Amino acid sequence: MARRRTLMTALAATLVFGLAACGSDDDGGSGGGGGGGEEAAGKVGVILPDTESSTRWESFDRPLLEQAFEDAGIEYDIQNAEGDAQRMATIAEQMITEGVTVLAIVNLDNASGAQIQQQAAQQGVQTIDYDRLTLGGSAEYYVSFDNTEVGRLQGQGLADCLGPEAANIAFLNGSPDDSNATLFAAGAHEVLDEMTQYTQVAEQAVPGWEPEQAATIFEQMYTQAGGNIQGVLAANDQLGNAAIQTLVRNGQAGQVPVTGQDASVEGLQNILAERQCMTVYKPAAEEAGALAELAISLINGEDAPDIINGESEDSEGDRQVPSVLLDPVSINRDNVKQVVDDGQVTAAELCTGEYAAACTELGIQ
Repeated sequence: MARRRTLMTALAATLVFGLAACGSDDDGGSGGGGGGGEEAAGKVGVILPDTESSTRWESFDRPLLEQAFEDAGIEYDIQNAEGDAQRMATIAEQMITEGVTVLAIVNLDNASGAQIQQQAAQQGVQTIDYDRLTLGGSAEYYVSFDNTEVGRLQGQGLADCLGPEAANIAFLNGSPDDSNATLFAAGAHEVLDEMTQYTQVAEQAVPGWEPEQAATIFEQMYTQAGGNIQGVLAANDQLGNAAIQTLVRNGQAGQVPVTGQDASVEGLQNILAERQCMTVYKPAAEEAGALAELAISLINGEDAPDIINGESEDSEGDRQVPSVLLDPVSINRDNVKQVVDDGQVTAAELCTGEYAAACTELGIQ
């Protein structure tokens, strides 16, 4: 385990350095590759999900993966489905036709993801689930963070912010067709259900992780509870911000702890302003580094890549999927600086306007 963690950390550090030095050559759609040494006998295809659910996909994952494949001399094609399952299926078909030997996808839903993987398998293409496990799919491997632990960190973070007093809490969960969202909620419940001082007064999933729908859903929760909500378990920063807007309008921003995930600029700024209690940080460089290392291993013909460190249950497919599971990090106001130090966000984009004083206070430069 120590060796695997060292390999991933070293590769992640290399990717961050390369990204800082070279920047992103984002073409907005596809990427083709090679370079950086002798070409390997294989081609990697990566399909990212969208540009709406998180800024990470184009801002971090794409350039980090491009850098890794370039450095390894691996031919690659990276495209974004823009939230359209049919578009993702078409991209996958094109990639398979054009000769990818390893295909990694961040599925938009389990059914469409499973169909892509079935088609790939029929053509002898190895598949990897990236970030989201495709339930009922056939991916040979899965690369992600420990998503149940993400939920546990959110649950514990909310409890730490609420303290021991009685409180009503609401759950604003992620998309119901995202297997990760199910794990986040399960982890949070694992922690909070044991804490009898908290009453769970509302819980609803947000289709497609859409912030606009989240705003409507939370407004309804808040109204139905007569404003009597003291804590919000929001599955990511965008959903958390949607809840915060309702709290702002009702003069309760900063008084009602709200959780998040992704350590986005928006989420971190809400934490600096004490409108958000915490977020969960999943270093993109570590996850992209793990995917790149796994894909390169497969192209090099390794049947049991050394990077694998666990298994994940596919409850619909009744199977265990060999996995690379990384450790998420809980971030609150005291350790926001870690995200900046790691290069996931810059001080320049974080410490603007009203947030500059908090950055100075916390030593973020």
